[in-house]
Amino acid sequence: MRFILALALLIALAAPAAAQNRAAIERQFQGWLESTIWPRARAKGVSRATYEAAFKGTRLNWKLPDLAPPGTKPKTPRTQRQAEFGAPGKYFSAGSVNGATSTGRQMARRHAAALKSTERRTGVPGRIILAIWGRESAYGRAKIPHNAFEVLATKGFMSTRAAYFTDELVAALQIAQARHAPPGVMKSSWAGALGQPQFMPTNFLKYAADGDGDGHADIWRSEADTIASIGQYLARHGWVKGRDWGFEVRLPPSVSCTLEGPDQGRRIRDWAAMGITRTSGKPFPGKELSGEGFLMLPAGRHGPAFIVTPNFFVLKDYNMSDLYALFVGHVGDRIQYGVGDFAGKWGRVGGLMRSDVAAMQRALERSGHDVGGADGLAGFKTRRSIGRWQEAKGQPATCFPDAAMKKALR
Repeated sequence: MRFILALALLIALAAPAAAQNRAAIERQFQGWLESTIWPRARAKGVSRATYEAAFKGTRLNWKLPDLAPPGTKPKTPRTQRQAEFGAPGKYFSAGSVNGATSTGRQMARRHAAALKSTERRTGVPGRIILAIWGRESAYGRAKIPHNAFEVLATKGFMSTRAAYFTDELVAALQIAQARHAPPGVMKSSWAGALGQPQFMPTNFLKYAADGDGDGHADIWRSEADTIASIGQYLARHGWVKGRDWGFEVRLPPSVSCTLEGPDQGRRIRDWAAMGITRTSGKPFPGKELSGEGFLMLPAGRHGPAFIVTPNFFVLKDYNMSDLYALFVGHVGDRIQYGVGDFAGKWGRVGGLMRSDVAAMQRALERSGHDVGGADGLAGFKTRRSIGRWQEAKGQPATCFPDAAMKKALR
């Protein structure tokens, strides 16, 4: 009983102390805005009126992830369970693919003029723009709940990447100063990504475009501006007009999965000469044969295989994930061409903890393999390194981590 009373007393005493500590940090935060952010914003042409409107009533958002309040040590990040890091097949659930496709077809009809105009100006096909729009914000239907200034200010003041988010916060103030959208409209994700195309503020300043001719790039309320901005982003990142993003293929057993990667490109006619064929039964388009192509195996031998073009890696610039780029290309093809599911089936792989994959990567590094860093993610360098390790042991190369490898690779 005495123990329970003592514990209750400690909790009662700790609560006011915690509240006082937060209050002190809030005061530091307000001082930081005035002493650090205001001078930087003013130097970028932001008026005092814009600054005050942006931060009116702004307080720290203690619910955001990856915070490191003054006087504390950053917490060890929890294991990430995003779809990009799990079983590849889960990323292509029927619900997400079919939903993005059916709504995308509606949007293709509704915004045909804006899509055509953007494609003519940038060379980026409308179907690709639609697929990104659908993935990022469900064509503007997804709720984007956060005040961008609150998120960016909180993370700029006390996150594990404070300098990065401080730069993004100043960029957001520049956006407000240019009146692309009033402060109350500038909503973001929990990470500070803005509007329907989910641009970080510095990317907005570089790539956002005025698609409806009103003099502003309002990616929160204007579908035409959203379409134009996505197209401009891809064009500025090197989209090659007239080329596709890639093709699903059949990979013969004679072609090693270790040939994957953007640094092992060959002309598409040379891949075809090795016995690689399209799963559709159609030949590779004649205009693609002399262009460079790359083998891409997001699940190694346990899933569909692809020959992709440089445009695939432009899609990856939007979100650094093979699966994201593949989803966008696939949904775009479904929107415009009515193609069905991939012919190749996703095997029962994935589900490993990132720590398990990181341990395998470190073991491969000790053997001289370049896995691209022991980050726990099975990127192309890790996949092909696993394949090379398997081949060196006289095993069939699968080029993907699995639970059976944990003991052998540690």
